[in-house]
Amino acid sequence: MMEELLPESVVVVESHGDDEAEGATLYPEELAVLTRAVGKRRREFTTVRVCARRAMEKLGVAPGPVLPGERGAPQWPEGVIGSMTHCEGYGAAALARATDLASLGIDAEPHLALPEDVLDAVALPGESGRLDRLGARAPAVHWDRLLFSAKESVYKAWFPLTGKWLDFSGADIDISLDEASATGSLSGSLRAQLLVPGPVVDGASVQAFDGRWTVQGGLVATAVTVPRARSGPASGSGG
Repeated sequence: MMEELLPESVVVVESHGDDEAEGATLYPEELAVLTRAVGKRRREFTTVRVCARRAMEKLGVAPGPVLPGERGAPQWPEGVIGSMTHCEGYGAAALARATDLASLGIDAEPHLALPEDVLDAVALPGESGRLDRLGARAPAVHWDRLLFSAKESVYKAWFPLTGKWLDFSGADIDISLDEASATGSLSGSLRAQLLVPGPVVDGASVQAFDGRWTVQGGLVATAVTVPRARSGPASGSGG
């Protein structure tokens, strides 16, 4: 699922269910993070780290501990960028070499409506209007949850480049629905226009992030990539 949303330079490993956590061994440094964690948190933490280690191996990088850094952002080996996500019954890690991409962010959520009043905190007025129009076209999609997921992916791509917090109001996201999605597979693209000064990548200011989304298997998934300045838009359906 997630692999469909990312370019070929990104290695993706996914897990469905909690099987990956059963019998998995964590590094001592990772175990120390879980001292007070409850069962659900431990399973999710373990599952995505199993995915991350397998992704490192596929990328040709020696596996190692993945520790949460500032604001919980995962700390990757030198020369590697990546993102992880987990929700009930699903976990994924996406990694790439820093020479191929400047940053990336992925997020998966249950394909359910957001809790009441949450959308008001997430959506800008223009975004709400666009969601209404998308809802009229494809009412089977929980567009509020998709917008929330997209903002999570944007933040995960943003933070490693800036080290700063980004509010929901800091990016205006325009979501597009693929033509084929109206009658079959549900997928499309997204563009996040940053409403605050953007990060500088290879000497150039970046004011917009591009990505893809899909809805399948009871989940909504989003992915955002920030290319190096020397390359073109990295987001696409490659995989």
